[in-house]
Amino acid sequence: MSGLVILGLLMPLTSQILVPAMPVLAWGLTFYASRFLSPAQRPQISVTILPTLETVLYGANISDVLTRFTHPILDVVAWLPYGVLHFALPVLVTIAVWLMAPRPALQFWASAFGYMGLIGVLCQIAFPCAPPWYELIYGLIPAEHTIPGSAAGLARIDGLFGGTRYQTTFSKLPMVFGAFPSLRAASATLEALFISHFFPSTTRFIWAYAFTLYWATMYLAHHYLIDVVAGASLAVLCFHFFMPASLRVVESNSTTAKGVGRRGRNKYEQYDLEDRRRQRGIVPGSPQSSLSSGRHSLSLDDEGQDITYGSRSPAPLGSAAPFIVPSPLPHDTKAWKGVGPVPTGKAHRHTASIASLIRADDRVESGWSPVTSKSFVFPPAKKGGGSADSS
Repeated sequence: MSGLVILGLLMPLTSQILVPAMPVLAWGLTFYASRFLSPAQRPQISVTILPTLETVLYGANISDVLTRFTHPILDVVAWLPYGVLHFALPVLVTIAVWLMAPRPALQFWASAFGYMGLIGVLCQIAFPCAPPWYELIYGLIPAEHTIPGSAAGLARIDGLFGGTRYQTTFSKLPMVFGAFPSLRAASATLEALFISHFFPSTTRFIWAYAFTLYWATMYLAHHYLIDVVAGASLAVLCFHFFMPASLRVVESNSTTAKGVGRRGRNKYEQYDLEDRRRQRGIVPGSPQSSLSSGRHSLSLDDEGQDITYGSRSPAPLGSAAPFIVPSPLPHDTKAWKGVGPVPTGKAHRHTASIASLIRADDRVESGWSPVTSKSFVFPPAKKGGGSADSS
């Protein structure tokens, strides 16, 4: 296995995936390797500290209260986020961030998610605590690392659908007494933070899922409330610690559905058109600004692309195209009503179409023509005498 990982890191194609995923792989490897720790090497299991802290901090054993009333419908509602969406949502978030979020967001997500899980597993190894199901089955007697895990409330799902899938899975977990912190609550919190940050329109839905999972962890007797709070706090810390400065601005967080590209910038920000408009004395948001972005835009070229003065760049070195100075706005009194005096002189229509360069009549009338040679007459003279009128 280690040889395959090293080979994948050396190959350029697979290294693009493995390098960002290294924190997540370290989390999974640490969790799996914990099974090889002998009971003598493990710290003593705490049975009473979590229910005691929960009673002191919140006035009651909230998780115990939530487990007293059960119903098949509630079992299914708790099972969906705890046993299904918990495993599927990280993959969906990864795909969404990769496709629609700014480019650094994928590395940010992998780092925050991986290191959050790694910190949580190390905390569970160093500070093993008994979950609520242990108190319900064994009471408050000291626990041993040889005790198998229990599916707790998920055993009712086995009875509802038939089989012993969850009971078999939880009895073979490499870490039975890893109640504090709750990594399911941490994962749901981090996913909610990411989705609501990069896709604000889904905020209410993703946080509804997170709070439903908080309740499910206690309803199914797998975690105390203090475990949930600790896991959510760990997710918040990792989210803000690993977030790069380029992703902290909320205005840059938008989806492609709003017309903004994958990098989260519109065309004005991408080409720095706001600064150029300010250099011409046009304040964004003013009537002049609306004219500059609308009526002062150039007509559609042959390919249907709208080109503005602000997005035009000087001719590159070695180009034969002359430098074109923008001329006043068209003579449109309706457009200039209430803005200022109507500029005089005939407007000069600049387009990016090559076909427009041969419209010599417009160019000569405005004092410029792409054809400067006197020996060349455009349009060509008709056969039979007489030269074409180039005025």
